Amino acid sequence: MKYYVGIDLGGTFIKAGVVDEQYNILAKASIPSQVDGDAEGLADRMAECAGKAMAELGLTIDDIAAVGVGTPGAVDSKTGLVVYANNLGFVNVPLQEYLEKRLHTSVYLENDANVAAYGEFLAGAAAGVQDAVVVTLGTGVGGGIIIDGKIYTGFNQFAGELGHMVIEYNGWPCTCGRKGCIEAYSSATGLIKMTRLAMEANPGSRLWEVAPTLEEVNGKTAFDAMRLGDEAGTAVVDKYIAYLGSALANYVNIFQPEVILIGGGICKEGETLLAPLRKIMSEEAYSIPGQPTCELRRCVLGNDAGTIGAAMLWKLHQ
Repeated sequence: MKYYVGIDLGGTFIKAGVVDEQYNILAKASIPSQVDGDAEGLADRMAECAGKAMAELGLTIDDIAAVGVGTPGAVDSKTGLVVYANNLGFVNVPLQEYLEKRLHTSVYLENDANVAAYGEFLAGAAAGVQDAVVVTLGTGVGGGIIIDGKIYTGFNQFAGELGHMVIEYNGWPCTCGRKGCIEAYSSATGLIKMTRLAMEANPGSRLWEVAPTLEEVNGKTAFDAMRLGDEAGTAVVDKYIAYLGSALANYVNIFQPEVILIGGGICKEGETLLAPLRKIMSEEAYSIPGQPTCELRRCVLGNDAGTIGAAMLWKLHQ
């Protein structure tokens, strides 16, 4: 039996897991990241977290075939550099080198969203296909692209910014500096903004019953109001789904994947969200009658996707 370690580097916590050849997570560990711009200090904590996960099984680094890391930011997986990660304070940080010195084994590095997509491809809702797009709906819109079973990163290693395609010309400002991006409308942040605007415009709406103050609005608020029969809540949900469906149709037209997976807290709405999205995709995506079309599914691995995907990055370097 071979064992692998996957490390998920976040701004708040470092998570590590020991994964076997069948993609089962056998042990987990988590410690605070304590991000302060000290890359070598952070590498020390990552090695510590990996050691804790191994210790759960009585393993040492000699039992580990490879270690993989999913990190925020722009990553050059060929050189092992985190080229830029603003929330970590990293610019051209040789994180792979730092970790190999501490762990004394091969370490592989990739962007965290790509790693999570790879995990879903290997062991989740995209298992068994060769081409997939994974979209994560959170504070922003992230994700990864799998083509022919490999993570697509472009010539410069930075491809896959799925949230930064404009779908509303000169629309709401996006954190990237553009206006009208998918992220501005289709993220949980965008849904919350739509909901708050609807509440301000409709003081008699039952949205106020679900969220008595604007600060209490979350990604469920509009859906909950819709289920109460509220017109303003229903209009917000319809608008949100229209933007997201248009974005997904764009991804189909560009990549023609076998499946698109969507993840994030909003996906807990299940078929309430997925069914109308499939309808929009079937109407707007470029397709030829009688030919296979892209399926829309939910991600199934949750936070485990990043651990599994990171642990198996070695597969992409054979």
